[in-house]
Amino acid sequence: MIPRWVIILCGSVMALGTMTGGWRIMKTMGMKISRLQTHQGFAAEMAAASTIELATRMGVPLSTTHTISTAIMGVCAVRRSSAVHWNVAAQLLNAWILTFPACGLISWCVVKLFRFLF
Repeated sequence: MIPRWVIILCGSVMALGTMTGGWRIMKTMGMKISRLQTHQGFAAEMAAASTIELATRMGVPLSTTHTISTAIMGVCAVRRSSAVHWNVAAQLLNAWILTFPACGLISWCVVKLFRFLF
Protein backbone atom coordinates (compact mmCIF):
# COMPACT_ATOMS: atom_id res chain seq x y z
CA MET A 1 0.00 0.00 0.00
CA ILE A 2 1.27 3.45 -0.91
CA PRO A 3 1.71 5.74 2.11
CA ARG A 4 -0.72 8.67 2.24
CA TRP A 5 2.11 11.23 2.38
CA VAL A 6 3.46 9.94 -0.95
CA ILE A 7 0.03 10.32 -2.59
CA ILE A 8 -0.37 13.84 -1.17
CA LEU A 9 3.15 14.85 -2.20
CA CYS A 10 2.74 13.52 -5.76
CA GLY A 11 -0.66 15.17 -6.14
CA SER A 12 0.69 18.46 -4.83
CA VAL A 13 3.70 18.46 -7.14
CA MET A 14 1.51 17.61 -10.14
CA ALA A 15 -0.93 20.39 -9.22
CA LEU A 16 1.95 22.87 -8.84
CA GLY A 17 3.36 21.85 -12.22
CA THR A 18 -0.01 22.22 -13.90
CA MET A 19 -0.57 25.57 -12.21
CA THR A 20 2.80 26.97 -13.30
CA GLY A 21 3.22 25.52 -16.78
CA GLY A 22 0.02 23.75 -17.69
CA TRP A 23 -1.24 26.57 -19.90
CA ARG A 24 1.77 26.10 -22.21
CA ILE A 25 0.99 22.40 -22.57
CA MET A 26 -2.68 23.11 -23.23
CA LYS A 27 -1.80 25.76 -25.80
CA THR A 28 0.57 23.39 -27.58
CA MET A 29 -1.93 20.53 -27.54
CA GLY A 30 -4.91 22.59 -28.67
CA MET A 31 -3.38 25.08 -31.07
CA LYS A 32 0.23 24.47 -32.02
CA ILE A 33 0.06 20.84 -33.16
CA SER A 34 -3.03 21.68 -35.19
CA ARG A 35 -6.21 23.68 -34.82
CA LEU A 36 -8.72 21.38 -33.19
CA GLN A 37 -12.44 21.48 -33.83
CA THR A 38 -14.85 20.34 -31.13
CA HIS A 39 -15.54 16.92 -32.59
CA GLN A 40 -11.83 16.32 -33.14
CA GLY A 41 -11.08 17.20 -29.53
CA PHE A 42 -13.77 14.79 -28.39
CA ALA A 43 -12.41 12.00 -30.60
CA ALA A 44 -8.84 12.61 -29.38
CA GLU A 45 -9.95 12.58 -25.73
CA MET A 46 -11.93 9.36 -26.23
CA ALA A 47 -9.00 7.67 -27.97
CA ALA A 48 -6.58 8.75 -25.26
CA ALA A 49 -8.96 7.76 -22.44
CA SER A 50 -9.55 4.35 -24.01
CA THR A 51 -5.83 3.79 -24.43
CA ILE A 52 -5.10 4.84 -20.85
CA GLU A 53 -7.90 2.62 -19.51
CA LEU A 54 -6.64 -0.39 -21.47
CA ALA A 55 -3.05 0.20 -20.41
CA THR A 56 -4.13 0.56 -16.78
CA ARG A 57 -6.04 -2.72 -16.88
CA MET A 58 -2.99 -4.43 -18.40
CA GLY A 59 -0.64 -2.83 -15.85
CA VAL A 60 1.32 -0.95 -18.51
CA PRO A 61 2.68 2.43 -17.38
CA LEU A 62 2.33 5.27 -19.85
CA SER A 63 2.40 9.03 -20.04
CA THR A 64 -1.02 10.64 -20.31
CA THR A 65 0.52 13.69 -21.98
CA HIS A 66 2.21 11.52 -24.60
CA THR A 67 -1.03 9.64 -25.14
CA ILE A 68 -3.23 12.70 -25.69
CA SER A 69 -0.71 14.46 -27.93
CA THR A 70 -0.42 11.38 -30.13
CA ALA A 71 -4.21 11.10 -30.27
CA ILE A 72 -4.43 14.77 -31.32
CA MET A 73 -1.90 14.20 -34.08
CA GLY A 74 -3.84 11.16 -35.29
CA VAL A 75 -7.18 12.97 -35.28
CA CYS A 76 -5.77 15.92 -37.20
CA ALA A 77 -3.91 13.71 -39.67
CA VAL A 78 -7.24 12.09 -40.61
CA ARG A 79 -8.42 15.45 -41.94
CA ARG A 80 -5.26 15.78 -44.02
CA SER A 81 -1.61 15.13 -43.32
CA SER A 82 -0.70 18.79 -43.76
CA ALA A 83 -3.15 19.73 -40.96
CA VAL A 84 -0.53 18.61 -38.43
CA HIS A 85 2.39 20.95 -37.81
CA TRP A 86 5.00 18.24 -38.08
CA ASN A 87 7.81 20.51 -36.87
CA VAL A 88 5.97 20.84 -33.53
CA ALA A 89 5.36 17.07 -33.54
CA ALA A 90 9.11 16.52 -34.08
CA GLN A 91 9.88 18.77 -31.10
CA LEU A 92 7.45 16.71 -28.99
CA LEU A 93 9.09 13.49 -30.14
CA ASN A 94 12.51 14.82 -29.14
CA ALA A 95 11.12 15.78 -25.73
CA TRP A 96 9.62 12.29 -25.31
CA ILE A 97 12.94 10.64 -26.13
CA LEU A 98 14.76 12.82 -23.62
CA THR A 99 12.14 12.48 -20.87
CA PHE A 100 12.99 8.95 -19.76
CA PRO A 101 16.78 9.28 -19.49
CA ALA A 102 16.40 12.72 -17.86
CA CYS A 103 13.96 11.34 -15.26
CA GLY A 104 16.31 8.45 -14.59
CA LEU A 105 19.26 10.80 -14.10
CA ILE A 106 17.31 13.14 -11.84
CA SER A 107 16.00 10.28 -9.70
CA TRP A 108 19.52 8.85 -9.42
CA CYS A 109 20.80 12.25 -8.25
CA VAL A 110 17.98 12.60 -5.71
CA VAL A 111 18.67 9.14 -4.26
CA LYS A 112 22.39 9.91 -4.01
CA LEU A 113 21.57 13.23 -2.30
CA PHE A 114 19.23 11.56 0.21
CA ARG A 115 21.78 8.85 0.98
CA PHE A 116 24.42 11.53 1.53
CA LEU A 117 22.15 13.62 3.79
CA PHE A 118 20.54 10.78 5.74
